[in-house]
Amino acid sequence: MKVFVLAGELSGDKLGGALLAGLRSLVPELELRGVGGPLMQAEGVESLFPMDELSVMGISEVLPRYLDLRKRLNETAKAVLEWAPDVLITIDSPDFSLRLAKLVKARSSIRTIHYVAPSVWAWRPKRADKMAAHIDHVLALLPFEPPLMEAAGMGCDFVGHPVVAEPVASDQDVRAFRQDEGIADAPLLLVLPGSRKSEVARLTSVFGAAIEPVLAAHPTARIVVPAASAVVGLVKQAVASWPGNPIVLDPREGSDAAGRKRAAFRAADVALAASGTVSLELAASGTPMVVAYDMSWLSWQIMSRLAVIDTVTLVNLVSGEKVIPEFLGPACRAPAIADALLPLLTDKAARDRQVAAMDLTMERLGRGGEAPGLRAAKAVVRVVNAERPQ
Repeated sequence: MKVFVLAGELSGDKLGGALLAGLRSLVPELELRGVGGPLMQAEGVESLFPMDELSVMGISEVLPRYLDLRKRLNETAKAVLEWAPDVLITIDSPDFSLRLAKLVKARSSIRTIHYVAPSVWAWRPKRADKMAAHIDHVLALLPFEPPLMEAAGMGCDFVGHPVVAEPVASDQDVRAFRQDEGIADAPLLLVLPGSRKSEVARLTSVFGAAIEPVLAAHPTARIVVPAASAVVGLVKQAVASWPGNPIVLDPREGSDAAGRKRAAFRAADVALAASGTVSLELAASGTPMVVAYDMSWLSWQIMSRLAVIDTVTLVNLVSGEKVIPEFLGPACRAPAIADALLPLLTDKAARDRQVAAMDLTMERLGRGGEAPGLRAAKAVVRVVNAERPQ
């Protein structure tokens, strides 16, 4: 089987790595090409160009790079058409991925699968109808998405969310982390300002100001900031002026950086996180949280007008209970964020409500079932084989 697979950011690379590992266990002769990060490359993808060139978000962030992105889009479409794979799999990054599928479908009959259903339940619901013209099948992470995709004319499988297959730190791991970092029994606040440069630039000053009242109320509290590889330098520079002498977890340092991050997630008493899938990583560890996110004025004006839901945090959406406080766009302000963080350090009932919703979310996302990467791989094999002559 010849598979061309594309991911545009770290979360997509995770999905792609697990999917390709699943495909290798099912398909004896697997040929791979595409665009991806380290996890997909470890499974045999030689990336056509660096994946992080595609990791941009928001209209004002994309516009200055439009010509470069257009060049990469045409280059990728050409590579797909010349190689003529059995299937093109695009992972998330819908602005780039769906344009690529459209170009490929216009000039071929190559089967197209998109992994991660676009959030039509959140905003721009007509996107499903438009993408059906050039996407044959969708692999969905959320259990309520298949009917929406099928109604638009595409096949769709709920394959589970990858967070349910990721390891969670043990009690021993938590104790070791606290001891190694000199935290002991002090309150621990985890701060996650995002994995994109634009996110870090916009959120670190607000997040830094938000933790000041928390430290005033809890002077012994410690701040831990796990940083993504692509932005670790920016994060270190930004938090240097924060109070509390923050501990930055650099994924480039140490032999078990991933294990330290998992331990930090579970060791934390409360987290302040940028909106995104990191909220599910926190939920898997049972860590109470507050979510905040800001973007450019233009991006917010457009996004807020197109939204069809009143919460973006996946724990709230999947559990059906709006228990995670969120501060988005103009509401992303330090005093309000601090007011939401403080009760989570002392109010057991508020913490318990969040944890119960997190447990329900993990169950609905597939915890305890077959690994999502393998489920996704089985769906790909089924879709491709259905198109082959009998």
